[in-house]
Amino acid sequence: MGGYLARRLAASAVTAFVASIAVFLIVRAVPGDVVAQMLGQVSDPEAAASLRGFLGLDQPVWIQYGRWISAVLSGDLGTSWTGGRPVGPAVFEAFLVTLEIGLLTLALATIVGVPLGIISGIYEGRWPDNLIQIFNLLGLAAPVFWTGLMLLVAVSSFAGWSPPLIYVSPTESLWDNLSILMLPILSLGLLQAAAYSQFVRQNVVTSLNQDYVRTARAKGVTIRILFFKHILKNILIPLITFMGLVLVQILGGVVIVETLFSIPGLGRLLISAIETRDYPMLQGALLVVVVTAMAVNLIIDLLYSVIDPRVRLS
Repeated sequence: MGGYLARRLAASAVTAFVASIAVFLIVRAVPGDVVAQMLGQVSDPEAAASLRGFLGLDQPVWIQYGRWISAVLSGDLGTSWTGGRPVGPAVFEAFLVTLEIGLLTLALATIVGVPLGIISGIYEGRWPDNLIQIFNLLGLAAPVFWTGLMLLVAVSSFAGWSPPLIYVSPTESLWDNLSILMLPILSLGLLQAAAYSQFVRQNVVTSLNQDYVRTARAKGVTIRILFFKHILKNILIPLITFMGLVLVQILGGVVIVETLFSIPGLGRLLISAIETRDYPMLQGALLVVVVTAMAVNLIIDLLYSVIDPRVRLS
């Protein structure tokens, strides 16, 4: 385990280095001139040249990258060009909001999607399976922004309620926090529950058609014992893998939902940084997203040997 973990961390470090180069270049490929945008209607060449020198944009790209990555390795993500605040605390604060949405969405999708997939697989071809398949198709086809808007219109029209506009952290008021995040979590969670349900259904159907299951059923083993003793154990590892993919996908979908519901998370921070061409903030936020995705994959791989001791990590 120790050797495997060391190799994975070394590989993750190399991947993070390559990702940092990609992030740095992609940020600078965003159309628009940051200096012109900051100066607005003022078209003074001297002022523009002075501002470029102040921001370090007059240097070659490889020198700009070297300075940025050196600061990152020393724990400094830089200072926002537009807000003047340190990037690290701003990204960390937004990341906590996004992480809360991601984990609660994952919990909702798991609680709803896994039982639906199991029922659908057990009753394959019958009316419970058909009803759940309709839910799965709608969930997989509906865009997240459309679902969010429909939920917002529905609760406003039928319940006369709308979520608060000002974000409140769970440490200040848990109820107000959940009131603000309820619709975004439902928007993402219902769609991911459909993907969950479809994935679990396919695994259950495949397991039910295995020879050892047919033999056990022929000997009179009940479906309940068969499921909890054999089938669930076999689909657990693919389910954990899918859970990691869903969590990364949720972090991507959060960009739209946070913008739609004005939630100050990482997605909204990214959109704001793109609009203002705030390179330090954009680079810092994207780097955190990449590192988070790698950490999730590493945790999932380590869980394999915990769930099934027969799996050897090498």
